[in-house]
Amino acid sequence: MKKWLSISVLFLLIMGILAACGPDDAEPSNTDGGTNTDAEAEGEMPEKPEALTLWVNAEEKQGEAVKEITDKYTEETGIEVNMVPVDMLEQVEKLDVEGPAGNGPDVIFQPHDRIGDLVLRGLVDPVNLGDKETEYTQTALDAVQYDGEYWGYPAVIETYAMYYNKSLVDEEIETMEDLMAIAERDTNASNDEFGFLMEAANFYFVYPFFSGNGAYVFANDAGNYDIADIGLANEGSIEGGNLVQSWFDNGYIPQDLTPDIMNGLFQEGKVSSVINGPWMVRDYSEALGDDLAAAPLPILDNGENPKSFVGVKSYMLSYYSENKEWAEDLMAYITNFDNSMTYYDVAGEIPARDDAMEDSIIADDPIFSAFAEQTTYGEPMPSVPAMQQVWDPINNALSFISKGEPVDEVLEEAVQTIQDQIAASGAN
Repeated sequence: MKKWLSISVLFLLIMGILAACGPDDAEPSNTDGGTNTDAEAEGEMPEKPEALTLWVNAEEKQGEAVKEITDKYTEETGIEVNMVPVDMLEQVEKLDVEGPAGNGPDVIFQPHDRIGDLVLRGLVDPVNLGDKETEYTQTALDAVQYDGEYWGYPAVIETYAMYYNKSLVDEEIETMEDLMAIAERDTNASNDEFGFLMEAANFYFVYPFFSGNGAYVFANDAGNYDIADIGLANEGSIEGGNLVQSWFDNGYIPQDLTPDIMNGLFQEGKVSSVINGPWMVRDYSEALGDDLAAAPLPILDNGENPKSFVGVKSYMLSYYSENKEWAEDLMAYITNFDNSMTYYDVAGEIPARDDAMEDSIIADDPIFSAFAEQTTYGEPMPSVPAMQQVWDPINNALSFISKGEPVDEVLEEAVQTIQDQIAASGAN
């Protein structure tokens, strides 16, 4: 009897153990009856979707580059990538409508300075860069951070630099003293000839001549912006404003200058140097050929490199995506080293990766290397929503400065207007 009781107890124990290891602990299966990969079985990745939707900027070369990359992704994963061209600056409003309706994308493509607005609207989710974090430049990582989290996989980093015509300028322009000497020597406005041109009433381009002297938009502590502390009327800003005003006073830059006029004159060989972005490389190269050269922005009289605004375009995860893990997998794939170099080759935009910028293809390029170097001196445009209240007042101030108005008074008034607009907008 005791022997039978022992066997019964042992049998019940075995049945209890088997029950505890039932369906919940069994290896998950795919719908086709097979077993998932180890990663999927461990819960790291869900089942593959049939397709992912990616909104790309509606620009021919960019679309061509992304198509080449996503075709390879489909070959490797079996996941189709539906590319939809949507102008980058229209994607936010479109996502606001299409996302809740279930017609939105999994991934969008946006400049980093719109991250704050996207987050506040609840249109995007943070991403987990994981061990890929170290692959991107620190400036790019800083740019895609907001509220302590990353909100995009950095794809492109850009800023502006100094172009010059080697048939008119013998040596690389290294300092502001060099630049002003060329402006004085080569400017003959009556013949539409100029030594130096830039959009000097556009704060985006003028900022380095403010920031290099100690100005700032918002006080910044490791990516945390204090929008109550605006540094656009301090001593550095006034010094920068006086420098800009001198260009107009001396007749180096005409009052009625537009980007089209500036670009046209430079391409005609009538301008020795201009400040502009990498998006003009192809047009300038076609016009000037081997005479086109580029250099980082000239060193200021105080010995500082001008701190240009750096823009970072990144792939971002839609809040409405039902395939978030695979959407991140796609974003990581598009921005890896090999595919970043493909994008650079086809679209002509600099990858936001250290290994790409250090590669000889970019590092030894006489034009793009200048822009890559300038990004190391620059700083990301603030991504907080309050930044949208800065542009109009400060651009108006620059317009007044170009016409000879007192620099300190104009900047103080601009800062007051910015503060008032921020308060009225409720931005934070």
